[in-house]
Amino acid sequence: MDKIEFTEVLLKRTKQFALRIIKLFQSLPKSGEGQIIGKQTLRCGTSVAANYRAACRARSKSEFYSKMSIVVEEADETLFWIELLIEAKIVPEKKLSPLQKETIELLSIFSKARKTAGLKNKVPK
Repeated sequence: MDKIEFTEVLLKRTKQFALRIIKLFQSLPKSGEGQIIGKQTLRCGTSVAANYRAACRARSKSEFYSKMSIVVEEADETLFWIELLIEAKIVPEKKLSPLQKETIELLSIFSKARKTAGLKNKVPK
């Protein structure tokens, strides 16, 4: 798979991830904590796809690095909120484990891409 194909796959994958986050939000209990944590998860989870799309359209290597840093931050925050939903017993772990796994995989991919971009451009970590 070349770089263009890989980028296309990740664009589709992050969009599907955002759709899964939306469905998660829609399924959450209408309790105060469910909705507050849900909105946080919705914001950062959908932001992963939007910011990765923006990174793909970056005008410079430093802009790409900056956008990828946002993607990593948002993916990590999404993972935090998913963990909180599980640990607070708002959503059963069994229901969220596939989404949690996908979040971890995306976080790993984007962290590596950001690190590689930073090394090539000698951007501080």
